Amino acid sequence: MRTIPFALTYDDVLIKPKRSTLLSRSEAITKTRLTKKINLNIPIISSNMDTVSESEMAVAMARLGGISIIHRFLTIEENIEEIKRVKRAQNFIVADPYTIEPHKTIEEAKKFIAEKGVSGLLVANGDRKLKGILSKRDFIFVTDDNQLVEQVMTFREKLIVGDRNTHFAEAREKMSQYKIEKLPLVDENNVIIGLITTDDIKNLIDYPLANIDAGGRLMVGGSVGVHGDYLERAQELVKAGADVLVVDIAHGHSEMMFNALKNLREKCGGTQIIAGNIATAEAARDLCEAGVDAVKVGVGPGTICITRLVTGCGVPQLTAVMEVAEVAKKYGVPVIADGGIQKSGDIVKALGAGADSVMLGGLLAGTKESPGVVMTRGGKKYKVCRGSASFAVAQRRQKVQQENKNLSEVVPEGVESIVPYKGPVAELVGQLVGGLKSGMSYTNSHTISELQNNSDFVQITSAGSRESGAHDLLEVK
Repeated sequence: MRTIPFALTYDDVLIKPKRSTLLSRSEAITKTRLTKKINLNIPIISSNMDTVSESEMAVAMARLGGISIIHRFLTIEENIEEIKRVKRAQNFIVADPYTIEPHKTIEEAKKFIAEKGVSGLLVANGDRKLKGILSKRDFIFVTDDNQLVEQVMTFREKLIVGDRNTHFAEAREKMSQYKIEKLPLVDENNVIIGLITTDDIKNLIDYPLANIDAGGRLMVGGSVGVHGDYLERAQELVKAGADVLVVDIAHGHSEMMFNALKNLREKCGGTQIIAGNIATAEAARDLCEAGVDAVKVGVGPGTICITRLVTGCGVPQLTAVMEVAEVAKKYGVPVIADGGIQKSGDIVKALGAGADSVMLGGLLAGTKESPGVVMTRGGKKYKVCRGSASFAVAQRRQKVQQENKNLSEVVPEGVESIVPYKGPVAELVGQLVGGLKSGMSYTNSHTISELQNNSDFVQITSAGSRESGAHDLLEVK
């Protein structure tokens, strides 16, 4: 007769408090590892769901110190553009600034500025030699949009410029002294090599925890599947600037995953690769042996996931994280707890169980930055949230030609629903990080690593779970 092991999830346990040397939760340091080579300033990742992570969410999350994984349910061209938008949103030096030719019309310039979401353009011909700047203030009072850019622009002779050696303090001083919003960078031949804007400098000051790459650009990840266009998509995402790839498959402990990993390593070289999802120690061992840079844990714990109901398979999330983390630690591979997070205390428990970071989907759906429109029902605001294995997403995959599967053959393992509108993601993440820091102070943990070592769990009953929340209160109507 087989023995059936016992497994637990977040609501089944609490972490025992310890004598703490932290004088304030502000002393808790939330920096952690995303992959073997990429760090995060907060251990939060927005999920690669089509109702959670596109460029707007990615910009917001990276500025807060986390990262987003942009979903793959787009055309390759659309996917590339989403990555580029993040990379252009903030950087000390714009390495490839937008330019316009001097013989173009103001009408053409206005359309280009609106399309790219910028406030101005450098003026140059095909040789990229700087001829001037066209900003909105240059044409705000222009009555004839058929005028040429060169008739309206500020000419090179009047511009303040920098060179390849211009550093932050110097740029800030020049822009303040001359009251300019843009500082073009040119080489000894007057060829454009970059651009610094006041917005970029302000962002560096306003977002000190921003997760940035070596070039000062916001970090972002992209997701790919294991068949269809995944290799082409992965290569194009990396070219566009994606810092990490997530191989998106419900059952990550499969031959399709290992074949995909082999092919991705061949085509994408040293790009950091996250693989999942998994739920067992055996899967962790096999993926670590395959050379992944992080593993994603979670089979069926998501808010809108029904994998366990449809397939009868899965492992309660706390046990899954603990078992995977025990193995992954031996290989130096970071662990991402994906799914089942409903409140800040769950983040503390996931990290205490051995995860290095958490991936949030349903919890971030409904925020201002999540894709989709705000709808109103019964006087309340909502947004759509759907699982990546839902029928709606299967339709979307087919639409962007990622697979040719007959829709009648689709067996959904996720659902589509609406969630309350939650406002700016910064406010929600701020609350989650605050709760995490408080949990770290309760366990005498100055760092995430200490939290992993200091967390002693106790199992609780349903009465203990009820006791943990607000209870025995009169409802105020």
